[in-house]
Amino acid sequence: MNIISKSKLKAKMLETFRQLEASGEELIVTDQGRPVLKIIPIKKEASVAEIFGDIQGKVTYREDINTPSLSEWEDA
Repeated sequence: MNIISKSKLKAKMLETFRQLEASGEELIVTDQGRPVLKIIPIKKEASVAEIFGDIQGKVTYREDINTPSLSEWEDA
């Protein structure tokens, strides 16, 4: 987590925002040494393809996955 004063942020705001977007890090802004703001980049949500892409086409279904099996309830 980075810390910057309001005056330094004002002078380099666009550059600072670009760095935060690229790094994903948070930024604490201070006023006279006292924390007053916390800037947090919005994280992009991963798509289904990004999450499950490595296993796509590798999963084999032996039966309907929506049909409950009796063995699920026998050990309860």
